[in-house]
Amino acid sequence: MEIKGNEEDIKKAQAIAEEAESGNRRVTGITKWIVPIIALSWSLFQLSVASFLLLDSTFVRAIHLAFAISLVYFSYPMFKNKKKHKALAYFSRTDRYSLIDYLSVIVAVLAALYLLLDFVGISGRQGSPLPRDLIIGAVLIVMLLEAARRALGPALPVVAVVFILYAFFGPYMPSVIAFKGVSLNRLVGQLTMSTEGIYGVPLDVSATIVFLFVLFGAMLDKAGAGKYFVDLAFSLLGGFKGGPAKAAVLASGLTGMVSGSSIANTVTTGTFTIPLMKSVGYPDYKAGAVEVACSTNGQLMPPIMGAAAFIIAEYCNLDYFQVIKAAFVPAVVSYIALFYITHLEASKLGLRGVPRDQLPKFFKTLWEGIHYLIPVAFLIYELVIKRHSPQLAAFRSILVLMAIIPIQNIVKAHRKGESIPGALKQSLKDIMDALVAGGKNMMGIGVAVAAAGIIVGIVTLGLGGIITNVIEVLSGGNFILILIITALASLLLGMGLPTTANYIVMATLTAPVIVTLGAKNGIIFPLIAAHLFVFFFGILADDTPPVGLAAFAASAIAKSDPIRTGIQGFTYDIRTAILPFMFIFNTDLLLVGITNVWQVVWIFTTSVVAMFAFAALTQGWFIAKNRWYEALLLAGVAFGLLRPHLVSSWLHLPSTIIAILSLGVYVLVFVIQKPRVPAKNPKPAVTG
Repeated sequence: MEIKGNEEDIKKAQAIAEEAESGNRRVTGITKWIVPIIALSWSLFQLSVASFLLLDSTFVRAIHLAFAISLVYFSYPMFKNKKKHKALAYFSRTDRYSLIDYLSVIVAVLAALYLLLDFVGISGRQGSPLPRDLIIGAVLIVMLLEAARRALGPALPVVAVVFILYAFFGPYMPSVIAFKGVSLNRLVGQLTMSTEGIYGVPLDVSATIVFLFVLFGAMLDKAGAGKYFVDLAFSLLGGFKGGPAKAAVLASGLTGMVSGSSIANTVTTGTFTIPLMKSVGYPDYKAGAVEVACSTNGQLMPPIMGAAAFIIAEYCNLDYFQVIKAAFVPAVVSYIALFYITHLEASKLGLRGVPRDQLPKFFKTLWEGIHYLIPVAFLIYELVIKRHSPQLAAFRSILVLMAIIPIQNIVKAHRKGESIPGALKQSLKDIMDALVAGGKNMMGIGVAVAAAGIIVGIVTLGLGGIITNVIEVLSGGNFILILIITALASLLLGMGLPTTANYIVMATLTAPVIVTLGAKNGIIFPLIAAHLFVFFFGILADDTPPVGLAAFAASAIAKSDPIRTGIQGFTYDIRTAILPFMFIFNTDLLLVGITNVWQVVWIFTTSVVAMFAFAALTQGWFIAKNRWYEALLLAGVAFGLLRPHLVSSWLHLPSTIIAILSLGVYVLVFVIQKPRVPAKNPKPAVTG
């Protein structure tokens, strides 16, 4: 199967993804090796920390930040777009580094490492910083915010600056948002000389766990697993009705499990899936939207969950496995529902799949790349069965992958009659490329979590109670309105933030508010429910117009309008938006306190049917076009299965009976629509 889009379109999409992940500088000459050497050194350092290098955790955080911030300054010029003015053009050059770039890196790195360089002295003068401490701390804050602006855009730095100004001018604010204010000494000390600001928990998790998982994903991609997952998905599903879209969902789910980046996921799988979706009759914007929806939802999938799973575990003080357990049903159900949406779209459009003779053979494809599944299976075994720490599990899985790459290349060389030394040389290159890619992919995350630490540090100075009061006033104490405000805030912030940073900010600002005000309203639920609530909406922001970069990357391949593609992708993701509002009230969906296997199966099955009903409702189609009363029945099915306890209290019936009745109504709608099913006359696939 070799159907691909126009090479120019694919290059455009790859450029969008590469700029978002790795910067837009293309330096030539000897200086082109600076970024690869730093990225490689960073990966080797992180592997050393995970194995034999014993360092204080604060030192690891400082070095981690120094690597991230140096890569950002070397990868992104001050201005992304070329300026015509001579002075401004100097700061927007992408073909070489200026003296300012080198000075910026030196200053930023020294400021990041200052906590390490004078650790004993700083520890002894906590609360009484020297003028030197304040100057260097202020420089670090400025350099970090500028690095975040270059790599992530203005949203996070603007929010951070607002919080910094609020910390100083709080006493002069209106009474409802008045804050006692802080001194410069206390603010800079909190943010740069303690582990409650920039060097806080998010940076620690990034330095000890997230990096290794991102490196694992990069290494898997360099080994060729990305194309394997796509081919495997197409060989299994490509021949069904709307097969390429279904294959896109499966391929993006497999890639998303270890990718942690919706944009990279979009380009990796979209290169193959979008042209094939168009070939069987999907309109260009819908083909792009399907890829956007399934790629952004890839970040919901355990074990990485967009690199946020580990930070959720730290914030909620839970075992990592408990986080995965809680996220499992909503994530998988959401993905199955998207799979079903592609089926509904294909039914509405009267499409069919790709002819089987044009698809790769399933068992042949499975066997040829089955070695790619070994490190993934080993990672899951380490995490779920052995219950090893995520850091150890990821490290060992990387070692397994490092062993598989040369074996794979030697086998390929033997089959082609090529030299074994050449295969070993290629293996070394593949591993080195993966180590470089891992470092480059991590710089945005490293800077994001450190910059988010500024907001976290200021909130811990005493703003938490004020935020709770403000949201309570805005909502009038109505808990549903509190959730809507939180959801909208997550979407708005997420338009300009990567998933992990958005989660950190919202988890700091609003997750505690949800729990506190929920208790005031008599609604008690576990902390993990509130954290997953803001996490889900942070992910949805990746395809929310007008900023969603995943939509721009997909539209470049699909040759569609990016805004229309993003809007369509968001309509597909409405099912994901409804789930948090359900599991916040029905924690059975998070398997909280659920240990009986049959009960888990029942919850999962009813949740899938509920999301099928909701998908049919939003798409206006079940097995035929919905009539208004059928739409109402489908809405009732979804609500009855997702909130059976609430309906039970209304009708004074056991919740199990409510669920069974809801399933019966679902079958009833099927029976009602059956006579109206269109005659089977699917549009032929257009291949070539």
